Amino acid sequence: MNNRISRIENEVQDRNSVAWKKLCNYVDKVEKENREEFSPLEELGPELYSQIYTLPETISKLKRVKKIWLYGSKLKRIPPQIGEMDALEYFDPYTSYDLHWFPYEITNCKNLKGSRVSTRVLYGNFKNRMGFPRLTHNPVRYFGESVKCSVCKKEMAYDIVNQVWISLRVGTDVLPLLANLCSTECEAKLPQPPKGYIQNPHKGGAQLKQPTFEEWREDNVVNRTVEDTEKIHEGNTDYAPKLLKLIRKIWER
Repeated sequence: MNNRISRIENEVQDRNSVAWKKLCNYVDKVEKENREEFSPLEELGPELYSQIYTLPETISKLKRVKKIWLYGSKLKRIPPQIGEMDALEYFDPYTSYDLHWFPYEITNCKNLKGSRVSTRVLYGNFKNRMGFPRLTHNPVRYFGESVKCSVCKKEMAYDIVNQVWISLRVGTDVLPLLANLCSTECEAKLPQPPKGYIQNPHKGGAQLKQPTFEEWREDNVVNRTVEDTEKIHEGNTDYAPKLLKLIRKIWER
């Protein structure tokens, strides 16, 4: 198990930069033109795109966007307002190697069925179990003086927020999510994480015990039904390659 703990950076973005202002204008353009795709690299170009470390809170206005393309970004975080993008179906931040976690609010995107994420760099990923930063020592602060509860949407000051990590399936990937909670009642409403991941909300830290890769594999890859095994033994030429392709796809991420 890898217990490397990276420090969470706050105030990551220079909001007076040319890159940021152009990105904000691009969000306005996408909204005005009712576009269904959001691809800041195409709009900003590589140089300015590399200076973007978060997205504007105004992405909440992008009610028609179905696909987000963030390939190769330098993003370090995504704001909770992504959860207000009602039409979002596909989310692609692949090779965004500084993006180790996501806001819990992304689970509110009920149409989100597909994703492409570099899972090796995620906190708690099944391959190297990168350590979760301890939130009591290193709390996350978004832009502004207050934050909404990830569950009930109550607005609250940061000094009363209960922040926890939880791993949940989003699109086609299991992602480490940060939840901002106002009460134990809201914490109790968080979903159950999938097998092979920590089974409860937690604060992170170097002493946190995570499942091993072998435990994840036992729950997610190795177990086959009797029917599955019989298909392979009976010479079903389609099934075995499909299983191998699935395993190969997992390892290539």
